[in-house]
Amino acid sequence: MNGSLVLLNLAGAVSLLLWATRMVRTGIERAYGDRLKYNMRHVISNPFFAVSFGLFTAIILQSSTAITLLVGSFVESGFVSGLAGLMAVRGGELGSALVVKILTYDLTLVVPLCLLTGTCIFMTTEKREWRQIGRIVIGIGLVILSLQMISTATEPLRDSEVLPSIIRYLSTDPVSSFLLAATLTYLLHSSIAGIILLVNFANYDLIHMQLCVVMVLGVNFGSSLIAPLLTRNASPNTRLVPLGNLLMRGAGSILVLLLFLSFQPSITWLGNNAPTQVINAHIIFNVFILLAGIPLSKWVLKLTTQIVSMSTKKTQADKTLNLSDQTALDDSVLERPALALPNVMREVIHICDLVDIMLEKIMDLYEKPDPNMIAELNQLNTILDKKHTAIKLYLARLAGQKLSDEEALQTQELLGACIKLDQAGDIIIHNMLMLVKKKQQKSLKFSNEGWSDLLRFHAIVLANAHIAFNVLVSRDTHTARLLVQKKDQLRNLEKEMSLKHFKRLREGDLKNIESSSLHLDTVRDLKQINALLTSMIYPILEQQGLLQSSRLRNPAEEQTEKS
Repeated sequence: MNGSLVLLNLAGAVSLLLWATRMVRTGIERAYGDRLKYNMRHVISNPFFAVSFGLFTAIILQSSTAITLLVGSFVESGFVSGLAGLMAVRGGELGSALVVKILTYDLTLVVPLCLLTGTCIFMTTEKREWRQIGRIVIGIGLVILSLQMISTATEPLRDSEVLPSIIRYLSTDPVSSFLLAATLTYLLHSSIAGIILLVNFANYDLIHMQLCVVMVLGVNFGSSLIAPLLTRNASPNTRLVPLGNLLMRGAGSILVLLLFLSFQPSITWLGNNAPTQVINAHIIFNVFILLAGIPLSKWVLKLTTQIVSMSTKKTQADKTLNLSDQTALDDSVLERPALALPNVMREVIHICDLVDIMLEKIMDLYEKPDPNMIAELNQLNTILDKKHTAIKLYLARLAGQKLSDEEALQTQELLGACIKLDQAGDIIIHNMLMLVKKKQQKSLKFSNEGWSDLLRFHAIVLANAHIAFNVLVSRDTHTARLLVQKKDQLRNLEKEMSLKHFKRLREGDLKNIESSSLHLDTVRDLKQINALLTSMIYPILEQQGLLQSSRLRNPAEEQTEKS
């Protein structure tokens, strides 16, 4: 078999591995994503449980990068601390390493069983969850099949005349070997695929073990680069965990490489054969980073926070300036409603961005009242008011044109959304910002439990706001219904928090009594903002007949239930 055909077969096998891994991950996310995220948010607040849950979830999702990105989003939303997030990722990296160990067992019979079972489940049901389960089972079968294909594709390389020359060169230049493995892993976006390739090369004696260890470290370094580069344009808090992981795992791989090249230790203790030694080297390295990361996590988080904060103020200022200067309202297309209405939608989305920034930053002021940030919020509200007025005037002029029924309806929807966004901004500035000043003037403090409840409540409202903004554009009825259901869930959470709050008051803590009004007013304002933003998408449900005109129960239905 010629070299081109070998490389084609190998590339096809690796592609199948990447696709099958993604198939399993997306199937799990679609079937159990909400439950998985809910459990993860509640479990990883404890560092020990964070490691355990990260390990378990990485084995299920077969991707440590997915865990890093997921935890990063939780830190951004305020569900978990940056420290707990770093510990969860440490467990995720170890879980990803254990996946390789699991996949090296003889699973030949599992392939046809998974493909047959998964196909039967997928083809014989219309239930969404069961179809995703079928998808997961098929994906597992394809993962194992791809490993067999990789093994078959690499076997002819033993007879290659070119490969020994390449290996001899790499053996004399460990830095190039390290960087080659890192680059390949980044391009594949999968450390599992990188290690599997090394295992097969080692199995056919294509690469000696000293070089394998160097390349294992390169795979880990390349894997640590994936999440930071994917989130390089994300918000600062989202970048904390990926950058922290890079400092721990990436720097750790370089440090271990230097120590390995300096002392050249024996590696026979890693296993009886080359493939086992590769896998064990990968697992032991991640165990080492996990154990070293426990005492170093606080220092790493502090350093990462400083790195991220260096560009935060400039980025935020640039974003505010851009939102102030730009406008999508074009007077030249007023006589063409089909062009004018999308312009209004774009401007409404600009207001959504303003409300998003204001809602995100207000809770930071509760913790640390920053005069510069307060001035910035007031500036944002001024911009919001100007845009709100401009949109109303633009729509008033547009209403004088000949509009179809659909265009007239869209005009009303956009006007309603604009008004509600302006009201949400007013609540933040005129209510919540006043509460911040009151808290500062009276030196009030929340209890630890009360502050944690407020952060949790705020994070949910912020997440719901993002959903509302997206639905405003996508007009997806399924997501709109979920958002309305989340509004009811938020109401139940408010009741639960109120009961806990009054229980703390009954215990007689004077600090709780003094801050009680502040706590309740903040919850009230956040709930009102959530209601306003959720109501923006009501017209979408009303058009489909999916929204009740009243939450009051029908007396006849109530009597029937009693009987």
